Amino acid sequence: MQVPVRIVLVETTHPGNIGASARAMKTMGLSDLALVAPRTFPSDEATARASGAADLLERARVHETLDDAIADCAFVVGTSARSRGVEWPCADPREAAARIWDAIDAGNRAAIVFGREQSGLTNEALARCMLHVQIPTDPAFSSLNLAMAVQVLCYELRMTGLSRADRPDAARPLAEPAPGRPRLATSEELEHFHAHLERILIESGFIHEAHPRQLKLKLRRIFQRAGLDKNEIDILRGVLTSLDPTRRAPRRRSGE
Repeated sequence: MQVPVRIVLVETTHPGNIGASARAMKTMGLSDLALVAPRTFPSDEATARASGAADLLERARVHETLDDAIADCAFVVGTSARSRGVEWPCADPREAAARIWDAIDAGNRAAIVFGREQSGLTNEALARCMLHVQIPTDPAFSSLNLAMAVQVLCYELRMTGLSRADRPDAARPLAEPAPGRPRLATSEELEHFHAHLERILIESGFIHEAHPRQLKLKLRRIFQRAGLDKNEIDILRGVLTSLDPTRRAPRRRSGE
């Protein structure tokens, strides 16, 4: 069984971890690997550590930014090993796998994003994700190698997929949303919306560019939690356009 989930590695510092992650993916039936600004790639060390999964490395796409890597994905999960200042929907790997398959069965592309070995994902990167996943390691020794984390998530995805293999709505083609379940907005569509929203709020005076980033993250959380579909995004952008102070004609005074 092939698992149609993209694994995204962000700013990986050790090429061997890229190869080991590719191997972890292939053993569980995943083949879509995206790399964001890796320090060294391609690499002989990555190929050696892939140990039979070199074909995934050959097909891997390298992107300059995370936004490019997940642009066509509608359900993005970010891995996080620690709590953050802004609370975000969080799940363990098994719960996350179920949520990801729900999105896939509804015709959406999905991705799991992993950060740098030492520092993980930034708050800005995690803000691009609809769900955060934490592997429940022993608090006394929570250090987990990148490829090991990839293996855990890929295993849970495969097991959940196998348990759903006989469901009538399972494994629906990604371009075909399930009946009555509209396609979610893609990450690219959401980013356009958030950029539009921020611009309108700045122009209206609601927020200032010097405001702490926490406010912007909290606004993102509101809309990420809503699970907006493409039609809803279009409606919201239409509302923003109607409120754009630069597009509104001045009101005429009575008697003029």
